[in-house]
Amino acid sequence: MGEDERTSARAPAHGGAHAVAAARRGGAQTMFTLSGGHVFPLYDGAVKADPPMRIVDVRHEQTAVFAAEATARLTRAPGLAVLTAGPGVTNGISAITTAHFNGSPVVVIGGRAPDYRWGSGSLQEFDHPALLAPITKRAWTEHETAGVGPAVSEAFRLATARHRGPVFLDISLEALFGTGEPRGTGERQDAGTGAAGGHGAGAAGGHEAGAPEHSAIAEIAALLAQARRPVLVLGSDVWLDGAEEAARAAAEELRLPVIANGQGRGILPAGHELLVTRARSAALGQADLVIVAGTPLDFRLAYGEFGGKNGTPRAAVVHVADAPGQLATHCELAASAAGDLTAFFTGLADAAAGTGGGNGAGMRAGTAAAARSWTADWLPLLQQACAAAATGDSALLSSTAEPIHPMRVYGELAALLDSDAVVIGDGGDFVSYAGKYVEPQRPGGWLDPGPYGCLGTGLGYAIAARIARPSAQVVLLLGDGAAGFSLMDADTLVRHRLPVVMICGNNGIWGLEKHPMQALYGYDVAAELQPQCRYDEVVTALGGAGELVTAPGDIAPALRRAFAAGVPYLVNVITDPKIAYPRSTTGV
Repeated sequence: MGEDERTSARAPAHGGAHAVAAARRGGAQTMFTLSGGHVFPLYDGAVKADPPMRIVDVRHEQTAVFAAEATARLTRAPGLAVLTAGPGVTNGISAITTAHFNGSPVVVIGGRAPDYRWGSGSLQEFDHPALLAPITKRAWTEHETAGVGPAVSEAFRLATARHRGPVFLDISLEALFGTGEPRGTGERQDAGTGAAGGHGAGAAGGHEAGAPEHSAIAEIAALLAQARRPVLVLGSDVWLDGAEEAARAAAEELRLPVIANGQGRGILPAGHELLVTRARSAALGQADLVIVAGTPLDFRLAYGEFGGKNGTPRAAVVHVADAPGQLATHCELAASAAGDLTAFFTGLADAAAGTGGGNGAGMRAGTAAAARSWTADWLPLLQQACAAAATGDSALLSSTAEPIHPMRVYGELAALLDSDAVVIGDGGDFVSYAGKYVEPQRPGGWLDPGPYGCLGTGLGYAIAARIARPSAQVVLLLGDGAAGFSLMDADTLVRHRLPVVMICGNNGIWGLEKHPMQALYGYDVAAELQPQCRYDEVVTALGGAGELVTAPGDIAPALRRAFAAGVPYLVNVITDPKIAYPRSTTGV
């Protein structure tokens, strides 16, 4: 090695290299970004890392953050997005907010104008943290090169600690481009391996909340002992907390009817005898005890108001969350528990079986009697309701109507999905049907925008899904309205060789707005889109492929061609604009 090479080898690294090294220790495997000069050192650090960190560059910053969020939700390791200063950061705000509402562990690193000219009007000078603070666990600025590595390590620690969520860190230009040794602060160097498919860094940071109080679990077990019509709701945090096996074991041990919500879908596979999501209205309307685990009591769950249907009394409500701050405060709770969700489900099963200590023997006797009761009448009632719903829907799932009924799309798609498929929903009415008729066979195979309801998630989610699950089918379901938010990122799929099947339900309207507005006012405005717009040709022009489908009999052949294509492929299905999804709430 020559003198110049030895000098280079000993040269202190710049802030970007420190950031990439800390991000890798924190569990990040891929950097999602859109190029910007303020963050060049982060790219240089990724390229020169050993091994290099993968960089996926997109066409809009929201897609970068959505991809980072989907990475976190699919792998349970933290996602990383890098946004350039000013508009780069502000373009990502809706996606960061989505991660906030979904409790997704995402670290967003932003560029920042130089400190030495701050206040002078530098290009894209903006104090980002003040804007990001309400939608992140923490938002702050690092001003020194020596502090970049420790700050990034802290960001990953915070993002992956219960309750998980996004963290924002911007780094001044001098700190990022400057060189020096990292500050010796004793920051966490072992924040997690980020192993795909496992807890990764999420587990390392996540267990800080500890197990729920034994007394809280005992109180819930006692309520269960008295119940005759219980229901267990499993939400996204059950998956994100790595508690899916414990949840399924507890449900099966206690013979509890289960409704799946968000990424709780697939914890009990489609067709499981205890899965009664198709009988959701009857289950939540007639229950006397509803245990909601791992999801907020928001508009999707009637704000926590259950029972009262067909003359039944109001149900007692139990809320279980991964952290105390997530427990509902807007409604009356019969009991609650917060902490490690695996510990909760294991503890509940033990307490109900009389092996959890305390007055367990009494609980065991009471719960056994109740279990015989709800297994004898309540569970069969819900199973019959599920069967009736399936029978009632069969005609529309095979409808020959023209224009195409949107349900026909799902009737054809279901027959082609593998058990490990990842299905992504980005849309209004069209994707609402997916939530009802696509039942995953495995956990971690479903992505939708979550309670924030932000359109435009789809392409970012699809990019991440193809990277996280390289051998699985990845299907993106798009409404034609949602397609307008992010379809240019089909270019990203093409450039990075990420084949995805996209299905656009194209009814030429904003269906979620048009039909309610007509019901309210007798007319609608600002609810029309271009009829039969050729979104398939957009994808083709960007280097992918696609086709237009106008007849129901052509759906299945088109889908088979899409799965076999090996390139990003959009099946543009023209659906009937007169068909409105029969929703019970708009969330307003």
